[in-house]
Amino acid sequence: MTDRRIPTARLGADGPEVGVQGLGCMGMSFAYGPTDADASRATLERALELGVTLYDTADAYGAGENEKFLSPFFKAHRDEVVIATKFALSIPPDEPTRRVIRNDTPYIRQAVEASLKRLDVDAIDLYYMHRRDPNVPIEETVATMADLVREGKVKHLGLSEVTGTELRTAQAVHPIAAVQSEWSLFSRDIETGVVPAARDLGVALVPYSPLGRGFLTGSFADADKDLTADDFRRHQPRFTGDNAAANTALLDPIRTIAEAHGASLGQIALAWVQQQADVHGLTVVPIPGTRKPTRVEENAAATRIELTEEQLALLEPIAGKVAGDRYADMTFTSAGRE
Repeated sequence: MTDRRIPTARLGADGPEVGVQGLGCMGMSFAYGPTDADASRATLERALELGVTLYDTADAYGAGENEKFLSPFFKAHRDEVVIATKFALSIPPDEPTRRVIRNDTPYIRQAVEASLKRLDVDAIDLYYMHRRDPNVPIEETVATMADLVREGKVKHLGLSEVTGTELRTAQAVHPIAAVQSEWSLFSRDIETGVVPAARDLGVALVPYSPLGRGFLTGSFADADKDLTADDFRRHQPRFTGDNAAANTALLDPIRTIAEAHGASLGQIALAWVQQQADVHGLTVVPIPGTRKPTRVEENAAATRIELTEEQLALLEPIAGKVAGDRYADMTFTSAGRE
């Protein structure tokens, strides 16, 4: 594996310059079954060697444990990394498995102080609203976030799972550097409203789950049979039962293209997401998650794969054939409000 560093891109008009591929860190502490702290630390270091500089976490990942886990790595490489974290998913003290969406000013101020403390930094580079509470005007939420920028606690603002209209409204209050939404060969709903708005406004798109939560790599075929009981993918409709069987068949064209490039399925899926920057005319910085150094090497190498027009055409119909939604409850996604 070569140590060739990946190219860079800027998030928004005045946002940070980062590697064109980031690293989703949630699984190092939360959601995807048993973890290996040493392997995760090695993954963080290897990613940085390869030019991956955007590291994504959230206060809800393991109820703050993910931020704590990442803190020593961030401290050791503070001038080299861009720290992205999020607020909005409040955890009731008496119901640790429940999440309540909050976008109100008192909660935002409480959340940012808690994240700063867990991360042990003076400022968060990119602070996202994780999910949208439609009962709070987005202008109010972004105004509070803008205050955090003026106070030096946050450097740049991001939004996650917002609609195109919500993004335009937010941008009128304060510059938004990035929008984070699910985008992959299996999930393309954001192309209707969010992607055009981001392009028009000069906002970067940061796709999460660009590998379809691992399904697009072929690493599992049925969540109920292949994954541990504590893996939350067992609760996502497209990964179980008849849906999983139907969706597994959709990997065949990806496999064909992978063989042509001498690449893995995951690399083709990532190359497709990276190439959407040219297709749609905007900055795209996906954040595939992994806990293995070898996998981050594989992912980074995908930035050097260019799919032909014929190959893009072969992949085009996949999303329209996917069985099952990406969440059991889609109301808190942008697609649920578009």
